Parts: sequence; C-alpha cells; structure tokens
Amino acid sequence: MYILGLNAYHGDSAACIFKDGELIAAIEEERIRRVKHWAGFPNESIKFCLNECNISIEDIDYITISRDPSANVYKKITHTLKNLVSFSALKDRLANTRKVRSIKSELATVFEISEDKIKAEIHNVEHHRSHIASAFFASPFEESAILSVDGFGDFTSTMIGVGKGTEIEIIDSVIYPHSIGVFYTAFTQYLGFENYGDEYKVMGLSPYGNATMIDKIKDIIIFKDNGLFEINKKYFTHPKDGVTMSWEDGNPFIENIYSDYMVEVFGTARTKGEELTQEHKDLAASIQRVTEELIFHILNNLQKRTGLKNICIAGGVAQNSVANGKILDNSTFEKLYIHQAGHDAGTAIGSALWLYNQLLGNDRIEPMYHSAFGSKFSDNEIEEYLKSENINYKKYNDEELNNKVTDCLINAGVVGWFQGRAEFGPRALGNRSIIADPTRDDAKEILNLKIKRREPFRPFAPSILKDYVKDYFEIVDNVPFMEKVFQIKKEKRSLLAAVTHVDGSGRLQTVDKNINSKYYGLIKNFYEKTGVPILLNTSFNENEPIVNTPAEAYACFARTKMDMIVMGNIIVERAVISNQ
Repeated sequence: MYILGLNAYHGDSAACIFKDGELIAAIEEERIRRVKHWAGFPNESIKFCLNECNISIEDIDYITISRDPSANVYKKITHTLKNLVSFSALKDRLANTRKVRSIKSELATVFEISEDKIKAEIHNVEHHRSHIASAFFASPFEESAILSVDGFGDFTSTMIGVGKGTEIEIIDSVIYPHSIGVFYTAFTQYLGFENYGDEYKVMGLSPYGNATMIDKIKDIIIFKDNGLFEINKKYFTHPKDGVTMSWEDGNPFIENIYSDYMVEVFGTARTKGEELTQEHKDLAASIQRVTEELIFHILNNLQKRTGLKNICIAGGVAQNSVANGKILDNSTFEKLYIHQAGHDAGTAIGSALWLYNQLLGNDRIEPMYHSAFGSKFSDNEIEEYLKSENINYKKYNDEELNNKVTDCLINAGVVGWFQGRAEFGPRALGNRSIIADPTRDDAKEILNLKIKRREPFRPFAPSILKDYVKDYFEIVDNVPFMEKVFQIKKEKRSLLAAVTHVDGSGRLQTVDKNINSKYYGLIKNFYEKTGVPILLNTSFNENEPIVNTPAEAYACFARTKMDMIVMGNIIVERAVISNQ
C-alpha cells in the first residue's frame, strides 16, 4: 500500500511517500526549485517520491493533503459576513480552496494523463490534525497529550488533543482570528524582518534585550482561564480585513498584519536594514518571554486536564527552540517529543499518518529519530559530476577523510559536509552541513565573512556526541533534531565561544552513532585530537535553500570562501581550485 502525503498550496510545500507503513522518502519543494519556503503544488517533490519507490502516480493507493476546505466552514462564513472581509483577501481564499479540492486534476496535468488513471483515494486532513498526527504517531509514546500551534490552517491556530495507540481525540481548539503565530509574525514584520519565515530572527535577537515591555505585550495576548487565549484585535488588521497572501508557484507572501494602533502604541515600525536599537532588542525579548509564558499556560492546563505525563508538540511555533528548551522545567509534563519538521512541510507526513493510523487503524510506525529522507548520491555519481566539470578531487577512506577534515577545522578551516540522504525539515543535521571548530573565538566571524553574511545576532549551533551532553550542558536530553535550546555550563562557555549565544545558551543537536555514523565518526575524530566532542554546525547554503545536489553543493563552495568540500568520501580543496 502506497500513501502519498502532501502539503500543497501553502508555504513550505512538500511531499512524502509511505510504503506499507514505512516512510520511504520526504522532501520539501524548495530544495528542488531553489526558492525558500516555496509555495504552491509540490510537483517536483511528488516526482522525487515516486522515483524513490520506482513507481508511477497510477500505483498510489491513497493521497492525503493537509488541508480540509470543509473544516470550520460555518465559522468561516459567519466571520466573512460579519466583518465584510476585503474582496482581495476573499478572492485569494476562494481560489486557494478551489485548488485544494482539485488534486486529481492537478496531478493529471502534471503527469499528462487522464484523471481516471489515478486510482488513489483522496483524503483531506484538517491542517492541525495533520500537525498533531505528525507529532504523536511518530513519537515513542503509547499515550500522550498533544499540542499544535502556528499561524492559521483551516481557520484554526491552535489545537489540543490526546493520543492513545492508533487514535487521537481532539479536545479543544482556538479559531480565527486568535493566533499566537500571527502575534509573533506581526511583530516580526514590525521589527523589519519582512520575509516569510523570518520569525526565528526575533527569537535570535531576543537574548540581546531585556523584557521590559511585558505589560504592554500582555494587552495584546489575553490568557484565558480555560488554558487557551485570545488576541486583542485592535493590534491587527486580519480580523476585519482578512489577509492578502500569495501561495502560488514561488515565494510565499503575507502582507503586513499589524495595525495602525500597534504603531500608535509601540512607535514607528523598523524598516528593513535600519539599525537595531536597544528598544528593538527589548521588544524582541518581551515578545519571546510572553510567547513562552503562553505556551507554558496552555501546556500546564492541558496536563491538568488530561493527567498525562508525555507531551508531543507540532506547528510553526514548535520551531521556537528557545521555548522548547524550557518546557519541561516550566510545565508539569515529564517527557517531550517534537517532530523533525514541526513546520508546515511536516504536515505532509502528518496527513499520511492520520490516514494510516487514525482512519485505517494500522499499527504505529517506529519512532522517528532521524530526518534523512531526501536526496542521496553515491560516490560514483559525485565523481561523474566532478569529472564532467573538470574539477580536481581526491578520494579517501573513512579514517583518512576524518583526519584530513579535522586538521582543516583545527586550522580555522570551514568545511562543506555533504553526506548520505538530505534531511527533511528546516535543520541541517550532519548530512547537508557547513562545519567549523566551535572553540575558536573568531569562528562566527569567519563563517559570516566567508559564507553566511547573516545578521550578527543569529547564533550557530553545536553538534555534540550524545554521551557527552552531561559534560557541557546544564540539562541532559536527547535532541536529535536541534529542536531545543539549553544553557551551556558556565565553565564551558569560553571554550565553546563560537556556539554559545549571548545569554549562555546553545541550540543543541545530539549525534547518535546508530543514527548518523558518518557524522559521529568525524566528531569523534575531532574529539580525539582536541578533547572537544563538538562541532559547530550550520546549514549548507548561502542565502538559499539547503543544497540538494552535488552541483549545488559545489556551486556554493565555489562562490564562497569555504576551504574544503567533502561529498561522500571525496574531497575538493580550495587550494586545488586556486591552482586551476
């Protein structure tokens, strides 16, 4: 049985494919089309998934899409009539809904076949049910409370539930226009970060400020006694006017959603490129603090309501790794699981799992502790590409390779590390990574000078051998997806200057030998030579989606000042390039 799961006509468009309950492949459309957060129909992702299984679209039994136009339909109509939503926003919404309802027609066009050749049953799965399924059904828990929280999907921003075995029960939800995701996005725009998906910049900026505006922020978010929340609609444009959005064939776009009243209360909005003042930093700190408090408010009430000790979290707000790292210390839950792709791309997997477990009643899949479901290339394929471009390279065995890369890192080198299958989700976890020595005071500056050219307040992350977390972090946890930020031990912060944020924290990634033996072997080699079981890890890209192919990896290497690129067991060095 083949299930094709889709996130379509939305940002972070993606596809995945299951065969008899095993996830065979998953990829985001942005990786192939090379447009960040690509929105629209994931044509190329679907083709990739089918190729990985060596089948055609005609062989698919079920297609799931993480959108259900019929969900909350009466509430949508009532809101539209009551608020006289702008014609432009209403037109966009209706056009998007029509496309969601015509998946077979779209697929028939993509594959140039008649619709009747596509035998698959189509299942529309509500957006937040897809998020919830991605978290619980992929978790190690037999029973768990579940939270999904993001901007909006199918007119809902937040959903809570309980999972037990192969069934999920929805307990409650927060409906449009109330949304913590929209709250965070509005302030992201207000602070001059205008691109879709820029919310992580506010999170990265927040440790540089003091949370001096909490009282003002709490006029915007209203904590309710039932454990949920509302927004003060005066601060936003969307409750009355709707939101003009673009989800078609390229960069997703959302117009500014903060109101004139927000400007009246908080002052003139920062424009892109304008200097970041202390007031901006204090505002970011206040936004982050209140967001965390609201998450804890929801979770603590959910725990009391369910009596459960396990919690699974998904949704765009679940990408807030700073908040995630504080959940167990600030709630009455004891164990936490966050999916590899908590953002909307992950709903492709979630919608498929909702069908597989919730609707069909099949046994649960093995818990997901890795995200390597994307593209892969053999050494032979890599060599063929390099030869076709007349690029000099050398091939090494594993021991020689690790020694050479480690020596490069110790000598202030920056290395592109391209191995195995690409990660599905927003994080590079040792398969499509740029790595450096975390002990160098100047490593962050070197990376930004040579490659990244990103805002100086954004931190880089440490990848650490799983067994050594206790020696470097104040909290010991298994964090395979770089989804939590913890405090680094005070006595280790000066040693790990390159991966220690201004507040003493680090966005942790634990590396397990049984999950990623190649990356583990490199870090172990670095540890044997330096006494430090950690590497600085950032995504292999330069203001673009993470590289997907050897050609893209080499192009990134060639146009930057990276010192070395390692693809499989093959190394290309900067010195070789300069001698050509």
